[in-house]
Amino acid sequence: MYQKIIIALSLEHGFAAQAVDTARRLGGGTAEITALHVYEPPSGSVSTYLDEEVVQKAYDDARQLLTERCGNADDVTPVIIKGHSSRSITEYAAEIGADAIIVGSHKPGLRDYFLGTTAARIVRHASCAVVVLR
Repeated sequence: MYQKIIIALSLEHGFAAQAVDTARRLGGGTAEITALHVYEPPSGSVSTYLDEEVVQKAYDDARQLLTERCGNADDVTPVIIKGHSSRSITEYAAEIGADAIIVGSHKPGLRDYFLGTTAARIVRHASCAVVVLR
């Protein structure tokens, strides 16, 4: 059984309920479960043209959507961080001492074989177990 489980959630994909169920089963009902979303702020050149309030609203909206995707579950702690998705997820997992990461994946296209998907990067660089859901 795992004790600290991170569910890496992209808010564009709808596998949150499946991921929460999987985390509960892997944790045996006693694990600390964190639903993690990485908010990627607009790049430097784009952010020049955006009002700071608009950027903050997008961040706040992402936080709210993350909470909703977790189904307001009492046993799941939603956390949102800023950064690059795969790198930030693996660094956060190491920082909190997670022993498992649950991440969703889509069927890869040709581009993914050359560049790698977020899930593939997490699998390659995480220092803990990674469960990939499809």
